[in-house]
Amino acid sequence: MRTSRMLVAGLVLAAMAVLPTWATDAKDAPATRGRDVLAQLLAGNARYVAGKLLHPNQTRVRRAAVAKSQHPFAIVLGCADSRVPPEVVFDQGLGDLFVVRVAGNIAEPATVASIEYAAEHLGVGLVVVLGHSRCGAVQAAVDGGEAPGHIGTLVTAISPPLEQTRDQPGDRVENVVAANARLVAEQLRTSDPILSHLVRDGKLRVVAARYDLDSGKVEVLP
Repeated sequence: MRTSRMLVAGLVLAAMAVLPTWATDAKDAPATRGRDVLAQLLAGNARYVAGKLLHPNQTRVRRAAVAKSQHPFAIVLGCADSRVPPEVVFDQGLGDLFVVRVAGNIAEPATVASIEYAAEHLGVGLVVVLGHSRCGAVQAAVDGGEAPGHIGTLVTAISPPLEQTRDQPGDRVENVVAANARLVAEQLRTSDPILSHLVRDGKLRVVAARYDLDSGKVEVLP
């Protein structure tokens, strides 16, 4: 009997270990949970940068646990670039992140709809808009000219931050990468009727961030 109790206790502790830090205290305010979740993501990124990955929630047990329902603790709107997979960058596993990826991490209608679903229906309280260094979509916008096929839609979407940073000193592409992430984050915060309402009620936090392809570090943008 004692062995059984110890086994149960061990399983409970193991389950708590993979939960978001805010999930163990239901009394925490949503805004506080958003800060805690961001800290958890950045801690995972620090492990990734240091090469000390935990690879959490990537077992058969976890796969079975999330097969019938999902409860992600963060939304990441990232670029489709193959070098920036959020689950790897933040050292997370199955069911942890609700990831939406599109070149240039732009807020086109289907992207916003996906984020609305996660925020409203799944109750996720944090969105990270993740740009990255040397972004090809941003480079295309900076280069200008006629873009082939549907790539022009990306260039058009990135035009506002391109104009916004035209007179800024420094690397042109990197300036636009940061400005684009900030602009998309603001677009999401003010997106009616769902996301703006959640933000006003303190149920959703939206932040902009940048991933460095060389160091692997994620920096939250002011």
